[in-house]
Amino acid sequence: MIKTLRNSVFALMATTLPLYAVNTSALELKLANVLPDTHSWNIAAKGFADDVKAGTNGRVSVKIFSNGQLGNEKNLVEGLQIGSIQAAIIGCGSFQPVEPKFGIVELPYAWPNREAAYRAYDGELGERLEGLAEEHRLKILSWWENGFRHITNNRAPIHSPEDLKGLKIRVTPDKMRLDAFAGLGASPAPLAFGELYSALQQGVFDAQENPLSIIYSSSFFEVQKYVSLTGHVWSPACLTVSTSTWKRLSSEDQKTVQKLADKWRDQQRAMTQDDDAQLISKLEQKGMEVNEVDTAPFSAGVQNVWVQYEDVFGADLMGLVKRYSSAK
Repeated sequence: MIKTLRNSVFALMATTLPLYAVNTSALELKLANVLPDTHSWNIAAKGFADDVKAGTNGRVSVKIFSNGQLGNEKNLVEGLQIGSIQAAIIGCGSFQPVEPKFGIVELPYAWPNREAAYRAYDGELGERLEGLAEEHRLKILSWWENGFRHITNNRAPIHSPEDLKGLKIRVTPDKMRLDAFAGLGASPAPLAFGELYSALQQGVFDAQENPLSIIYSSSFFEVQKYVSLTGHVWSPACLTVSTSTWKRLSSEDQKTVQKLADKWRDQQRAMTQDDDAQLISKLEQKGMEVNEVDTAPFSAGVQNVWVQYEDVFGADLMGLVKRYSSAK
């Protein structure tokens, strides 16, 4: 009887141990961002998560925390650095507190079109910035799109820099954006994105600036009247993992995750392009007034920012921006 019992225990262990090994080796990545579920970041993130789980046979899974559930972008960057958050999609300018040279992604009027920006970030400019990020325990997997930023406000349409005079506008919390809008005559101030809707609703700010996709997905049409297509910045988003998390993946799974990050980069960019083609009419249907803008006077008005920040970003990085921007 004892022998039979012992054999039964061994048989049970033989059937359960493989399951135990699979469960303990699985790695779950918390992937966070600050935007709503309806934004292309999260639509693409869900596709990425599904593909990663399938492509690694369940060895790696991705759980998405959207809409600022794990904090603002400053919190997410800090979480990535200490490893409490394994992955995030972040507007890349938010890396400036740890590496000031990342401010270069926010240079006003740097790109004549998004295709020039894609070539730069998928090329040498992106490689240089990825190297800087790794020095701060941040592994950038791929460059997604935040898109061209435009101004919304409740005062009047913006046609020229003179229309910005005294306009209370919320901007992202980086000094170059503040300097650019102050130089154009506006009254800019920073505020965390999660607080922006209520600040606009309460009249704390007259205006804000964001891509059309964020203006729509965040329902700013409920609290803003005018959209002026200034296109003053094209900025990327970074699909990023903590380096400590990346090192926990096998080389095989790293290759799979990297391939899928690139796949969903392209998908998310395509979504952004499709959105931009449709969102103007959607915003107009929501009651907003949309106007085209001659951007030349705005671009001329921020050239001092390029000069001012060349010492921060370095002549080499600035040279890369200029080379990719002017390439045919």
